[in-house]
Amino acid sequence: MSLITVGTVAFDAIETPFGSSGKIVGGAASYIGLSASQFVKEQHIISVIGDDFPAEFIQELESRGIRTDGLERRAGEKSFYWEGKYHMDMNSRDTLTTELNVLADFQPKVPESARRADYVMLGNLDPNVQASVLDQMAERPKLVVLDTMNFWMDIALEPLKEVLKRIDVLTINDEEARQLSGEHSLVKAANKILEMGPSTLVIKKGEHGALLFNSDEVFFAPALPLEEVLDPTGAGDTFAGGFIGYLAHTNDTSFTNMKRAVVLGSALASFTCEKFGTERMLTLTESELDERIQRFVDLVDFDIVLKA
Repeated sequence: MSLITVGTVAFDAIETPFGSSGKIVGGAASYIGLSASQFVKEQHIISVIGDDFPAEFIQELESRGIRTDGLERRAGEKSFYWEGKYHMDMNSRDTLTTELNVLADFQPKVPESARRADYVMLGNLDPNVQASVLDQMAERPKLVVLDTMNFWMDIALEPLKEVLKRIDVLTINDEEARQLSGEHSLVKAANKILEMGPSTLVIKKGEHGALLFNSDEVFFAPALPLEEVLDPTGAGDTFAGGFIGYLAHTNDTSFTNMKRAVVLGSALASFTCEKFGTERMLTLTESELDERIQRFVDLVDFDIVLKA
């Protein structure tokens, strides 16, 4: 099944208590695209870059079956740039620099060849931009997944609520779920958010795993305890890419299959944390992924006998 990935293809500079990256390739669509490409061989990426962006990375995407005719290249302009510094807990960070550059007036253009895609992943962007992608689709996709963050809840809440009515799955973290819903309990928060439009909600809890909700069921997947976390940037996007990539590959959007997709997304996200930026996803092998998935299975596998 075909997949559209929408989001930033950008530069990051990251500092953690364990090192710094310098200027490297990042962006939501970069992580999502690389992750989804583990399962999907027909993917379109919709984004914008300046002429400062390395051609080698674009070639890498294309070598993985990711079509880039929806990737706008602007001559004489600079790509989006973000610089951040993580605290010791690796869950909180400070933004040091944000340069929108080409992203300031980005108007996504969905190529004709992508307008009948079955699956759409709307990465973290202005909800008006996310809605414009759906407006360009020739027909309603089988599944639309949207990621967002508290920044858009602060400055574009009404447009966000409008686009939530048009999607199937929302992926956000626990802090964002509480802000969007106004509820502290994540169960109550999920119920309120599901009333806003999506039929399924994924709440990402970082090192504490992920929760999957629909109106009737709840599923929890743990995060894999890692000996060393070098850089958590992009882990949530990697999760989202693995999640929708597996669903598109299997062409099965049942809640049962979404449980599998959550575990696969979590496994892929765990690799991203091991290196700075997209480096680990670029070297990941099929055998490494298989072994990591088995570790997740072993993590939650147990027998229990209840007394009669």
